Amino acid sequence: MDNPISHDRKEESIEAKARWFQSLTVEERMELLCQFTDMIISANPKIMEQKGAQPIKGRVRVVTRT
Repeated sequence: MDNPISHDRKEESIEAKARWFQSLTVEERMELLCQFTDMIISANPKIMEQKGAQPIKGRVRVVTRT
């Protein structure tokens, strides 16, 4: 994550974000996943208790723990 900060709107495209994410190491990607998970759980501690979630066609995939 040694890229300089930019304020160019072109770098906010989905393609640019995908290139940035692909440039991360596996360790950096996992660290981001852990940070996002911690943030979600801190915002909604009961989220892990929710059951019966249904996928929304074409937009979101629901992942459950087995």
